[in-house]
Amino acid sequence: MLYFPYYPEIAYEYMSEETQTHYQSAPRQSLGIPVAIVIAAALVAGAIIYTGSTKSSPGTQIVGGTGQVEQQTPEVEIAPVTAKDHILGNPNAPIVIVEYSDYDCPFCKNFHETMHRIMDEYGEDGKVAWVYRHFPLTQLHPNAKKIAEAAECVASIGGNDAFWAFSDFVFSERGTNEPTDMAKLPEFAERSGVSKATYTQCMDTGKFTAAIEDAVTAALGAGAQGTPYSILVAGDQQGPINGAQPYATVKQMIDTLLAQAGAQ
Repeated sequence: MLYFPYYPEIAYEYMSEETQTHYQSAPRQSLGIPVAIVIAAALVAGAIIYTGSTKSSPGTQIVGGTGQVEQQTPEVEIAPVTAKDHILGNPNAPIVIVEYSDYDCPFCKNFHETMHRIMDEYGEDGKVAWVYRHFPLTQLHPNAKKIAEAAECVASIGGNDAFWAFSDFVFSERGTNEPTDMAKLPEFAERSGVSKATYTQCMDTGKFTAAIEDAVTAALGAGAQGTPYSILVAGDQQGPINGAQPYATVKQMIDTLLAQAGAQ
């Protein structure tokens, strides 16, 4: 069973007919009241429980506070972080948050802002790194795949800094529940420091179409069923962050891990 507070943007082909109906009738803004997830529940006990490796085995998550519900978690495997990834912060940071995101997802916009706050606090001293990976849900956001391709074109031309600048423009210059203005993408590319003509040529060739399709496959393999979906990696251990968890929740996870590691 899927829980909408944790998976606010869910790919339709992975829903049952009953769940699709529930999703269509559910309120689109459900972030006003923080909800407990497995990591947050573990934090209450003073510890975060991980799988023990970068490959997760099927297990049981405890979802919710009082009246907790057991939920089986599927086996997932996250691809190792490499130099080919889009990384903000120290690649060798003790904590790495790998986010699977959709540029037109309203909840991803909120979480993007949260992660920038996290990086402002923990990125400068090298404690946390943020990895952005694509998971466009075209059933919900028809333009998301093309925006992801645009981001890859910008990265191939201008490098990592240009990628992050472009991503920031996409998220910051639209309303939470508004789609991206596709006509502004060349402008965003230019403002990110790349030639508009070179960017346009890259987009016209469809150079990264297959790469984004592969990214979607990889996201599903990592257990993503909706966006944003993130995995917090600490050494050879990992744990999922489902949905657009608020800053305070993500901060508590990080502080607990750093305290356990004696890094604070």
